[in-house]
Amino acid sequence: MAGHSKWSNIKHRKAAQDAKKGKIFTKLIRELFVAAREGGGEPEDNPRLRTAVDKALFNNMKKDTIERAIERGAGNAGDEDYEELVYEGYGPGGMAVYVEAMTDNKNRTVSDVRHAFSKFGGNLGTDGSVAFLFNRQGTLSFSADHDEDTIMEAALEHGAEDVRVNEDGTKDVITTPENYMDVKDGMKQAGLEPEQADISMVPVTTVAMDDEVAETNLKLLEWLEDLDDVQNVYTNADFSDEALERFGYA
Repeated sequence: MAGHSKWSNIKHRKAAQDAKKGKIFTKLIRELFVAAREGGGEPEDNPRLRTAVDKALFNNMKKDTIERAIERGAGNAGDEDYEELVYEGYGPGGMAVYVEAMTDNKNRTVSDVRHAFSKFGGNLGTDGSVAFLFNRQGTLSFSADHDEDTIMEAALEHGAEDVRVNEDGTKDVITTPENYMDVKDGMKQAGLEPEQADISMVPVTTVAMDDEVAETNLKLLEWLEDLDDVQNVYTNADFSDEALERFGYA
């Protein structure tokens, strides 16, 4: 599998753990709030909100919690004002890192992100320093048990751009961000439920990580993910299966 898929799998396992602590709910509520504030409180008319609601439900958030977050965002609650920020930088060994944040205190957030890069031997870069290495796309991942032809037929019928079969037999359905929810709904109607599904920044190419820097970079990525103001962390690092297992991420 590609490097981004490995880190994506780590993120999803971690999200499941964080859900038990309620930590991921804070980030989901923030996304619901901002999506409703920017595009209105009706998911049918607001693609970003529709995606945020879908993600919240996937993570077992209660409907009334979702509705309250949307109502606050659509009503422009005066006591909450989140700014969306992007940070770009490099970890050891040339690993590119793209960080999406939402914050009510920009100074705090940039200080926390800069500290994380410095702590693990990386460097916080300027705007655009790594963004060109990524494309935003929707990805729906299916287990190896699903038939390739069935996945392909349903995906293309509902507007997907591509279907990729990974080395382990799993299948990834690729969509544009705009078509993501329509494709996902179409796949579900065809009886094909993805194991994982998200819109993310996917690297154009990956960079193999030597084992000597793999552990440090994995710790950097996890540290960034744990920051309260950080919503998403993406990388072009390709970690070997051996390194992931050795350092407890497999």
